[in-house]
Amino acid sequence: MITRADCEALDRADPLRRFRDRFELPLGVIYLDGNSLGAMPKSARTAMNAVMEQWSRDLISSWNIHSWIDIHERVGMKIGKLIGAGEGETIAGDSSSVNLFKVLAAALALRPGRKTILSERENFPTDLYIAEGLMKQLGQGHRLKLVAPDEIAGAVDDDTAVVMLTHVNYRTGRMFDLNRVTGAAQAKGALMLWDLAHSAGAVPIDLTQANADFAIGCGYKFLNGGPGAPAFLTVAKRHIPHIQPALSGWFGHAAPFAFEQSYRPADGIVKMAVGTPPVLSFAALDAAVDLILEASIDAVRAKSLKQADIFAALMAQELKGHGFSLASPADPAQRGSQLCFDHEHGWPIMRALIARGVIGDYRAPNILRFGFTPLYLGFTELYDAIVILRDIMESCAWDKPEHHARARVT
Repeated sequence: MITRADCEALDRADPLRRFRDRFELPLGVIYLDGNSLGAMPKSARTAMNAVMEQWSRDLISSWNIHSWIDIHERVGMKIGKLIGAGEGETIAGDSSSVNLFKVLAAALALRPGRKTILSERENFPTDLYIAEGLMKQLGQGHRLKLVAPDEIAGAVDDDTAVVMLTHVNYRTGRMFDLNRVTGAAQAKGALMLWDLAHSAGAVPIDLTQANADFAIGCGYKFLNGGPGAPAFLTVAKRHIPHIQPALSGWFGHAAPFAFEQSYRPADGIVKMAVGTPPVLSFAALDAAVDLILEASIDAVRAKSLKQADIFAALMAQELKGHGFSLASPADPAQRGSQLCFDHEHGWPIMRALIARGVIGDYRAPNILRFGFTPLYLGFTELYDAIVILRDIMESCAWDKPEHHARARVT
């Protein structure tokens, strides 16, 4: 039996508890949706205000005076440290979808005799859309092959150019074995491309140890960079000299301010940049990444695992008989920093929770998602969230007309 006092004791002993006060969190809200949009660090507001002041005072000179010109490189380097990338392999900017287009195009060009992009059926849809669009653009007979997660290794063959997977599944939180899957793909001559959208800032990643070829990810989930924050991409150093950017923008040019008529790629990972970096957004992301580096990703993961264990145990303890079933892997080592539950009335239940101040989210057709962001989420909040959910189920408060109404964002 887990009690509220047990959770309070865990909060008092929590070595990451001090980070909670460094986020702006609304009173009366239990935020379990950092896997979709991280909460705002106070330092992000400070950093953005500083850029506003620079803009107002120094105008265009700020690109030189305040080094706006290379902010995408500096932030990329910090994110690279979080994901175990080598020096000079990661750059930030654009969106994860745009970055996927760029690295997938580069990967296919490195395997000209192969025509298959291998992925899983439950991959995040935009990744599959990007692959479909790129194949149409290329017009070279590529195909997208989709299989079940446990069939990936066996599905790699001599025609597989790229294995494209999301490390942590968005609907269930299931996590691939980064090293094993990368090794299986490369053993057959394929390249490995990882989407780290639900991994970066949440779980320890070592792209260098895994020998991964390419990776992408977003900045607004566990990195807490704010809505629409710049994304990032990683290219293994061994590939950088051999790739030609599919989107050849001026910030990826060897000499952007020479204004040459033809594209000439920059040296290193900078060639994968495209347009002018959004400096205000970068300021927020930069400050947010600093917090995670200060806390250490290992400490974040240790607390995340403990919180997920507590939440799962409380669900079993307090919600037994109410129709919830775990959609995430039972083994903590096989899931990211979220727990997902199936329920036939998932949508109105989540809307009822949100109305009571417990913010998670919903993914069709029937999954309730609860994300654990250890820098600002406490154990006592988990207990209180479950008590509220139990009351909603016992009182059938979820079955009100307003909770059945659909919203554009779920």
